[in-house]
Amino acid sequence: MKGEKIIGILGGMGPLATVELFKRIVLKTPAKKDQEHPRIIIYNNSKVPDRTAYILGKGENPLPELIDSAKKLEKWGASFIIMPCNTAHFFAEEIQKAVEIPLINMVEETAEHIRKLGLKKVGLLATDGTIKGMVYHKALLKRGIEIALPDKKEQEEVMKGIYEGVKAGNLELGKKLLLKVAKKLEKRSEGIIAGCTEVSVALSERDLKVPLIDPMDVIAEKAVKLALGL
Repeated sequence: MKGEKIIGILGGMGPLATVELFKRIVLKTPAKKDQEHPRIIIYNNSKVPDRTAYILGKGENPLPELIDSAKKLEKWGASFIIMPCNTAHFFAEEIQKAVEIPLINMVEETAEHIRKLGLKKVGLLATDGTIKGMVYHKALLKRGIEIALPDKKEQEEVMKGIYEGVKAGNLELGKKLLLKVAKKLEKRSEGIIAGCTEVSVALSERDLKVPLIDPMDVIAEKAVKLALGL
């Protein structure tokens, strides 16, 4: 297709979330045959050091691997980059400076989506790193949107659901723990952000009484529109 752009996915954080984003892009593409789908380059770099561990001062800096991954996608022909990891957006500005092609910021796109929905207060299910790094706080607060967070004990269950549940391949445990906290958060918010791609894998809109705002859906739709010029 003339003028069509190539999607670059900086993945591996984690691999299941990368598969999920690829699947959602395919499902959201208005195509009637193979040839109408956009081209996608996926770099599933599972060797990127843990983003939360670094932000909490307990681990190796993931930025060199993130920059190297972005440069590889650029070299391989991607027109723009999307990154299915919320916590990794703590490093978005530095990644963007290292490449010429755009990094489409999933967090900013999600915050703008919430603003358009007219929600004034949203709950956030995310890693300790995303919360401590103020990844969503900055994007939401500048749009006048308040944030409800789990308490300390609930946040421990969120982390367990993400790391010992979804990332470890135990989706049943992940869903059970994340849904338990989500049900408490929905009582004091107008919507809930699946602020970790593992949460996107475990929970769906059907699980809650308030809207589940899924950044993976937001970025998948944006990627399709950019790639196909819609």
